Amino acid sequence: MAKVPPVKGTRDFYPEQMNVRNWIFDGWRSVSRRNGFVEYDSPIFEYLQLYTQKSGEEIAGQLFSLTDRGGRDLAIRPETTPALARMVNQKINSLARPIKWFSISRLCRAERPQKGRLREFFQWNIDIIGSDSEYADADCIYTAVDYLRSVGLTSGDIVVKISSRSMLAELLKSQGFAEDQLATVYTLLDKRPKLPEDTFTALAEEQIPDTQLREKLMQIAGIATIDELMAFAPDSVRDSVEPLERVFSLLDNMGVGEYCTFDINIVRGLAYYTGIVFEIFDRNAQLRAVGGGGRYDNLLAGMGGQQVAATGFGMGDVVLEILLQEKNIIPQIQSGIDVFVIEAAPNSESEAKLLQIVNALRSKGITAVFDYRRVGLGKQLKQASTLKARFALIVGEETLEQERITLKNMNQGSQIEIPLTDFLTQPERYLS
Repeated sequence: MAKVPPVKGTRDFYPEQMNVRNWIFDGWRSVSRRNGFVEYDSPIFEYLQLYTQKSGEEIAGQLFSLTDRGGRDLAIRPETTPALARMVNQKINSLARPIKWFSISRLCRAERPQKGRLREFFQWNIDIIGSDSEYADADCIYTAVDYLRSVGLTSGDIVVKISSRSMLAELLKSQGFAEDQLATVYTLLDKRPKLPEDTFTALAEEQIPDTQLREKLMQIAGIATIDELMAFAPDSVRDSVEPLERVFSLLDNMGVGEYCTFDINIVRGLAYYTGIVFEIFDRNAQLRAVGGGGRYDNLLAGMGGQQVAATGFGMGDVVLEILLQEKNIIPQIQSGIDVFVIEAAPNSESEAKLLQIVNALRSKGITAVFDYRRVGLGKQLKQASTLKARFALIVGEETLEQERITLKNMNQGSQIEIPLTDFLTQPERYLS
């Protein structure tokens, strides 16, 4: 029978890769909790309508969908925000606001696999629901930066590019764009950083045939700072710039301003964003966005709930891991085996003592293993080394009679002989 490979665009997590995944997840959870977020989760599949009605064409075109035995149209979740909105809508009157939730979700999108983009991936989601304050927007951005700098990424490594959908909408309309043209412009601007300039220009000519409007769009796309924006924008637009300025002021005061910059081309591809939007990139701009998000004040109402303000972001593990590898930040993660217990000369008496020691250590929360094969001392030490155990505890015939054991530090190569009772009473004293 032929071997069956994994599906293209998915990953197998062998123990070494699982160690890295868990290290990333542990960091996400730690930073979420210290910033006041609590964890939730949602089903891996939902009704198809949940995603098609509000997420926009980008997500709708990337769905893994199916029809179940009851004829219901379902989809494997491609993102988490619509499910979050559904969950909050169900209990909105009993939830204390602001709702600060986070999740680490497994997502699937039916797209072409490439560097930084797979068909199955994990995403860290941070959301604040029930606050229309710029503090909430700033707190989301701060939390993202808090994690990235906690793993060793500096403002020289990453940048958070921030803009505003509501500001851009007002600016475009002030320059003659109709309401029904805005979605086309958002899509164009979202693609601009990913396309060669001549390709972007050709696409703009195709989708915006009016020469004057197209020239206006190019002018807007070239605005580099908020000062330039204020100089270009008519008075009617300036009120919509104030929330953006406020967010930058808050981020400065929160100590992460050096990570953040204004970029008018940031619009986000999803249809439900309404205000502040942002994306996180490596400074060298060699990778896809590490993460991104923004304000989505109309999503809960659009899904049958109350009009409730909301903001949040998602950060995928695929691009993040590539960036961390390129920066040589991911630590060498050990196997997690504290003690490999060895019978120097296997016999029934030493076997009983070995199993008693293993049980005693495990009951204290210490990872302890032994060789099932009942082989000689040399082969057992080799197995301990292969498994990268921190210590080898050797039960010998002579020392067993004296109720003593030999403890070998596998990293340093040194060893000591100690009373077994002392070791089992205070193992942490010897394993530090």
